[in-house]
Amino acid sequence: MDQFKGQPRLPKFAVPKRYDIRLKPDLISHRFAGSVAVNLDIIAPTSFIVLNAAELSVTADSVSFTIGDSSTVFKPSRIELVENDEILVLEFPQEIPVGLGVLTIVFEGILNDRMKGFYRSTYEYNGEKKTMAVTQFEPADARRCFPCWDEPACKATFKITLDVPSELVALSNMPVAEEITNGNLKTVSYEESPIMSTYLVAVVVGLFDYVEDHTSDGVKVRVYGQVGKANQGKFALDVAVKTLELYKNYFATPYSLPKLDMIAIPDFAAGAMENYGLVTYRETALLYDEQHSAAANKQRVATVVAHELAHQWFGNLVTMEWWTHLWLNEGFATWVSYLATDSLFPEWKIWSQFLHESTEGLRLDGLAESHPIEVDINHACEIDEIFDAISYRKGASVIRMLQSYLGAECFQRSLASYIKKYACSNAKTEDLWAALEAESGEPVNKLMNSWTKQMGYPVVSVKVNEQKLEFDQSQFLSSGAQGEGQWIVPVTLCSGTYEVRKSFLLQTKSDAHDVKDFIGTADISVNYWIKLNVDQAGFYRVKYDEVIAAKLRYAVEKQLLSPSDRFGVLDDAFALCMARQESLTSLINLMGSYREEVDYTVLSNLITITLKVERIAADAVPQLLDYFRQFFIGLLQHCAERLGWEPKPGESHLDAMLRGEILTALALLGHDLTLEEASERFQAFLEDRNTPLLPPDTRKAAYVAVMQGASKSNRSGYESLLKVYRETDLSQEKTRILGSLSSSRDPDLILEALNFMLSSEVRSQDAVFGLAVNREGRDVAWAWLKENWEHLIKTYGSGFLITRFVSAVVSPFASFEKAKEVEEFFASHATPSIARTLRQSLERVNINANWVESIRKEDSLTDAVRELAYRKY
Repeated sequence: MDQFKGQPRLPKFAVPKRYDIRLKPDLISHRFAGSVAVNLDIIAPTSFIVLNAAELSVTADSVSFTIGDSSTVFKPSRIELVENDEILVLEFPQEIPVGLGVLTIVFEGILNDRMKGFYRSTYEYNGEKKTMAVTQFEPADARRCFPCWDEPACKATFKITLDVPSELVALSNMPVAEEITNGNLKTVSYEESPIMSTYLVAVVVGLFDYVEDHTSDGVKVRVYGQVGKANQGKFALDVAVKTLELYKNYFATPYSLPKLDMIAIPDFAAGAMENYGLVTYRETALLYDEQHSAAANKQRVATVVAHELAHQWFGNLVTMEWWTHLWLNEGFATWVSYLATDSLFPEWKIWSQFLHESTEGLRLDGLAESHPIEVDINHACEIDEIFDAISYRKGASVIRMLQSYLGAECFQRSLASYIKKYACSNAKTEDLWAALEAESGEPVNKLMNSWTKQMGYPVVSVKVNEQKLEFDQSQFLSSGAQGEGQWIVPVTLCSGTYEVRKSFLLQTKSDAHDVKDFIGTADISVNYWIKLNVDQAGFYRVKYDEVIAAKLRYAVEKQLLSPSDRFGVLDDAFALCMARQESLTSLINLMGSYREEVDYTVLSNLITITLKVERIAADAVPQLLDYFRQFFIGLLQHCAERLGWEPKPGESHLDAMLRGEILTALALLGHDLTLEEASERFQAFLEDRNTPLLPPDTRKAAYVAVMQGASKSNRSGYESLLKVYRETDLSQEKTRILGSLSSSRDPDLILEALNFMLSSEVRSQDAVFGLAVNREGRDVAWAWLKENWEHLIKTYGSGFLITRFVSAVVSPFASFEKAKEVEEFFASHATPSIARTLRQSLERVNINANWVESIRKEDSLTDAVRELAYRKY
């Protein structure tokens, strides 16, 4: 038996073809009973059958293997459940011959409260606490519900039967085939599914209402929510019906199941999960309340629904061969969700907002502790950690870069043929490249290997040298260190106008081109500006020499560049400043050019950068902090005055989102007028929750502002927010409050807020929202994390949520001493599931510490920030 232990994959001698599963959850004792009959194809003679199982107790005498159509039944002589490897090894006294047979197992398990496998979630119905049973199997937790070949390539069909209390709604991937009620219990059987992977099997049992619609070709679409919340599913329902139509055309393949259910689950670890035909969501990602949801919530629902429905083709119909290719699922679904959202809501300018995805990818991938898009996975416990910004955001960004290079039509045709070729099967990254190569004639595999098989990305430096433009690439690292990597970079360039766009592949370390070839004249001084990586379509950064940079500053100020390019100039400058390749003085001078900015995405990123610079300045040059704040308040003032506190009739979705972000930033920067106004409006809101004085888009800003003035001795604002939290049943409102409670400046009150996050009043999935403490709260949060570490490990175990605690609390520090202290603590408290996140967080602390030292050496910074603080426009 030992030969099967410690292996990354199951042995290949038995191939599952069909599962017949019966489950009986007990919602009172929090256990379930089950049985499974698996039709197997034995492809090599064996006396062992090895499959996955975890946290299940198998009834030994129930296990049998029946050969083919005969009545020959083999009983195992030995059964071992190896918990470390999550495998069930069955040893038979005689050899099982090649051919078909059926493996039968009876088992029991626990309806756990860890939001994975077959788990329980709580909700209220008529004031009474109830339990529902839910599954979450991706990546490797189907094995916690029934013994199975729990690998994406082991596709089979599934016939599911449930025994449940007769008053409850019971859903699975397929429509109900038969329902038989017997007193308090009913037996629900579902139609057999098409061929699919185990991680996409789903079951939900509880009390729900729904809203319903149909696509033009008769697919029944429903959105389920807790009783009384179904109407909040109407927006998602509309998006889903339209998105299914759109993908049917885009992929040139219809949706492959007769129905699609989407359901909001109160306790849910991720944002959503694309189970075939039964997609599960956090409430915040599916439900939309016209009166109390913000514009940002509406956008979140649309993009998440579009993402999950993209998986019905890309992931469910065509599935990655192994977790190494997870990025194919997630990067692609992220990219295509923007395509769908843009088609449904063109006024949201969602492709410009896609830059937020790219920036998050660039931010993580600028660390030496990043990882390639394709990662070797050697154990199930390693999979959780790659559900990160590399798989999703870098993945989506390199797909966008490739689509931009090959052209939209060619890209779409290739995808349609790829889906047709691999439908009901599995594919690797190379298979997608081959499809794109066949259609485009371009060497896609060679082009893309440098982006998926090595980690990191380049910074392309450009400078003018006499009549030449010189280009040079090197790996960008936020630490400022020298990296080894080299890429095939699709460089695009515009100069003075967007009418003419030049492009070439930078395949070597450096290259030079005649200025005349690019900008039509040999005299660089004649021309206005030169911008590389047009519209930020490429996943790389750009560093300009001073001559070009000065012209770009002018182009930003005069709004001569597209919003995406204005975003890129600032984002690259900020990253280069953090890596100590540009001074903070030059960064804040560039930021000053954005005073007249009106575009949502550009301003949203300007706000993010403003708050990060304010934080690092507080560590490096506290004596200049007031000047920084004054400058930043002045920078955002113009836009804040234009938007005000209340929505204007007929204003855009983007203005509604921007108003909340800008007022929140002004509150965090301590702007007196904003704080006073917020306080008055919050008082009105406490008296009347439907007051027009505080609509959903500005509530977060008011909550943050109220917490700025709250302390242990002046706690009325804090108590009032807790009251609102306790009285609302809208998850989005609860999330807004949790995200504000820790933003007080009093360490004692911050500690109280952090303790509240771990109380029974906060669902464990939501505690992470309360970790965004300000500078005054860093040490308190770190002491709190150490104090509660055992409890956190017990609650969050090996799931990905535990990693959020580590990165949120550790990353904001900016001293080498603190990095050592953190390292020493985790030397005796680490678990494998946080190893990568811990290394990344410590790297960020060291990057911050080096940045602080470098800022302190800038002689011209004092004069520059003073001048910007007092500059009048």
